[in-house]
Amino acid sequence: MKYSKTIMTKLINEHRELHDELKKIKVEMGLEKNLAIKALYHSAVADNGPYMKDYQALDRLH
Repeated sequence: MKYSKTIMTKLINEHRELHDELKKIKVEMGLEKNLAIKALYHSAVADNGPYMKDYQALDRLH
C-alpha cells in the first residue's frame, strides 16, 4: 500500500480520534504537519493498522 497525503487528510477528517492523534504527534515530537501526517500513516494505517481498511476504501474512491 502506498502513502498518499491526500487520502490521509481525508481519513483524518473522517475520524476525530486521528485528528486528535495528529495534534498530539505534532506537539510531542515537534514535527511539522506533513511529517506528522506521514508518521500517523505508519502508526495507524500501514502494516495492518486499525485504519487500514478505511484508508483502502478511500484509496479506491480516489
